[in-house]
Amino acid sequence: MKVKIAAFTVLVGLLLAACGGVGDEDGSGSGSEGIDHSTGAEELVLRVHSGGGFVPIELTLQEIPGFSLFGDGRAIITGPVIEIYPGPALPNLQQIRLSEEGVQAILEEAERAGLLEGDASYDYPCVTDLPTTTFTVTAEGRTHTVSAYALGFEDQMTGDCPDVDVDARAALTEFWTKLGDLESWLPEGSIGETEPFVPEEMRLYVTPYRADPELEQEPIQWPLEGSPAEFGEPDQTLPDYRCGVVSAEDLDALLPLAEDANQLTPWTSDGEQVGLVFRPLLPDEHGC
Repeated sequence: MKVKIAAFTVLVGLLLAACGGVGDEDGSGSGSEGIDHSTGAEELVLRVHSGGGFVPIELTLQEIPGFSLFGDGRAIITGPVIEIYPGPALPNLQQIRLSEEGVQAILEEAERAGLLEGDASYDYPCVTDLPTTTFTVTAEGRTHTVSAYALGFEDQMTGDCPDVDVDARAALTEFWTKLGDLESWLPEGSIGETEPFVPEEMRLYVTPYRADPELEQEPIQWPLEGSPAEFGEPDQTLPDYRCGVVSAEDLDALLPLAEDANQLTPWTSDGEQVGLVFRPLLPDEHGC
């Protein structure tokens, strides 16, 4: 009987291996015990994005998730922002390489924060014009989206606000705070060095130049073929804006100039000036 049981166990193992099983090499599983997730370099595992509220359209167009974790363990984060005006043309994006142990630790914290229990939305009806923070987790074969309006602003409110899930919001705030300080709690050796993130694609919004008479700016020559005023396609929702994407050699030519530009820099070609809004695209993002 023991021999038969052992043989049956081996047979089941062979069948599972033949069928691929969990953690096969096609990028569909984490390849280890724990919370299953994709392993592709362009496949999103976790994202936290805060946006919306009463902000200028240029800032809305440049909004970028504060934290994005991909299947290969690369985390792309927004770094410190220089508080000057006009600010840099490019956002400060950094990347960190995490081991699978580090990815699992983050997913376990996400699970404790209630982010693997399906979609949810937490309102704060007592205030307006504040951003919404959205958590997106793809794990165990499912994508979970949880959003919380005015998350992190609770301490600035006066009085009680009805119909607010205080515990859920506190758990989300704690998780979001921990993502901003990975080195303090991830397993030793699971987190690599922080490096600048260099995008492979860049979204550009082109608009007629609007000068600030009190802040004259040095113009930069448009480095690509054709007129910047005809770059991309008209944006269907924003009058006077055009949108297009640069990559490869065009991005190589534009990126060093953008690093020296600011948000008010005029871009010139044949005596014509335009304003540009730069939005680096993350590995899972493409197009306008």
